[in-house]
This record gives sequence, C-alpha cells and structure tokens, in this order.
Amino acid sequence: MQDWTTDMVEDRLKEASSVMRKLPAPRIQGFFNTWPSMMVEFSDLVGQTPEHMRLPPPSAAAISRMEAAMTWLSWLEPEDVKFVWARAEGARWKEICWKFGIARSTASLRWAYCLNLITWRLNRRPLSSRWSRRYLLERAKILSSNF
Repeated sequence: MQDWTTDMVEDRLKEASSVMRKLPAPRIQGFFNTWPSMMVEFSDLVGQTPEHMRLPPPSAAAISRMEAAMTWLSWLEPEDVKFVWARAEGARWKEICWKFGIARSTASLRWAYCLNLITWRLNRRPLSSRWSRRYLLERAKILSSNF
C-alpha cells in the first residue's frame, strides 16, 4: 500500500463529514405510527411548500471509511478535534478564526499540524511525545520533499 499524504487525509475527513450529513437523524425508540399512509392527490399539494429534498443514504463502504476516519480524531487533542471537524465540514477560515480566537496564520499552521500528525500515525512512523508542533511540521516537509 502506498503512503498516506495530507491531501488524502484531508479528502477522507471531508468525505466523513459529508457521510455524517447523509445519515438519518436518530429516532426515539418505542414510538410508532399506526395510522395508514394517506393517498395525496395533486390538488391537495397546490399552494403548499415542497418537502425538502433528502440526500441519498451513504453506501456501506462510505460508512466504513467514515468510521475509520473518526478513529483518527482520537489521536488529536479535544480542541484540535473540534478545529479539524469544523474545517472538514467546510467552515470558512474566517469563521474558524472567530470561533477559536486565533489568527489566520495560526489556524493554517494548526490545520497543517493536525493533518501531518494523522498522516504520520497512518504511515506508522515513530512519533515522540517530546516533539513540538513546529518540529513535526519540519520533519514532514523534509520527508515529503525527499519523495
């Protein structure tokens, strides 16, 4: 298998976010409807607002990939998990900076660090707890330039 890249990790996290949006809402167990479904005619629908279109359900393979990507988030700090998930959901950088109270350059470095940390762990490279964020980013940059 080929090595993981930060682009591959980013794509997988975005896919996991979209799969989460497609999953049905949780339902309360124990409640059900005994009424028969009504036959609605066209004249009954005139003047009503149309129902919202629902996204098609995700495939089983997409759900499996989503579950695998969700386990990757356990390698990050809780604040970084919220940050990465907000970005994976497609939040703009400006919104993320306001929400987390950081500058745009700090947000960019944090995003790169989180993706590189996940990539580093997926490629089964040794990771020291004494490494700083900057050191990991420099090591990842050196490794990516060698290939």
